[in-house]
Amino acid sequence: MKIKEYRAHFIQELTPLYDAGEAESFFYLILEEKQQLKRIDLALHPDLVFSASEVAVWNSILAPLIQEIPIQYLLGKTSFYGLDFSVNEHVLIPRPETEELVDWMLSDHRKTQLSTTLKILDIGTGSGCIAISLAKNLPNATVFAIDVSEKALATAKKNAANNTVNVNFIHQNILEAVTLSAVEGINEQFDIIVSNPPYVRNLEKEEIKKNVLDNEPHLALFVEDDDALIFYKKIAELALENLTESGLLYFEINQYLGAAMINLLQQMHFKNIELRKDIYGNDRMIKCTR
Repeated sequence: MKIKEYRAHFIQELTPLYDAGEAESFFYLILEEKQQLKRIDLALHPDLVFSASEVAVWNSILAPLIQEIPIQYLLGKTSFYGLDFSVNEHVLIPRPETEELVDWMLSDHRKTQLSTTLKILDIGTGSGCIAISLAKNLPNATVFAIDVSEKALATAKKNAANNTVNVNFIHQNILEAVTLSAVEGINEQFDIIVSNPPYVRNLEKEEIKKNVLDNEPHLALFVEDDDALIFYKKIAELALENLTESGLLYFEINQYLGAAMINLLQQMHFKNIELRKDIYGNDRMIKCTR
């Protein structure tokens, strides 16, 4: 079968679930991963064909896509801030909004990094995307990362090795930490603490796409409606003790709780509170100073 004919079939099968542009992007992601071919190759050689065995492989990927299994899990990888990350059902798939948070942090610290060494802590690291991206782009930084899930940490460690960075990974339920200094493996004051913790309220589940709701780890997604800021309160409390003087705290946040986050940080006497919107115009990240 000609590849361009299978492409038409592939997109047609997926368009009831995804728009045509997204379905087409899936096709070219798989084409590059499985055939080492790019869009330009197909344009220049329109008569390229799939063998029967190759069609079988493609069909084995198409079937779970129709069941709304995320393509990143099917390929076992995704890209984040220019780096490759392994992903699986134990970690959230990194989002573009989180790339914006990393970019904000790097723009704040690239210049200071030239003359000083930073100590950074990422709480709830998941795949390690934040910690590893910071370690890669701030080579003189010492980076620590905490997660409650040992399986997530195993994935993060693999990603750190694959991206040739050193991150100190620690298994810890942050809600059970009395102080960060009491956590085994940490005896540090940090210049930066960052977290993208669970923040989706159960009442917002109806807004979550089926492919996310049915496949990504709920442990990393959801919080109770009546205590939606539980992780932010705890992490902010720990940051008051474990940030250096004028140390910075960064969060990715629930788009509906920007005002509540500002209020929380003000009540805890953080300074220079700045709320930013993501590329979609939603309140998504916040920074403050100890």
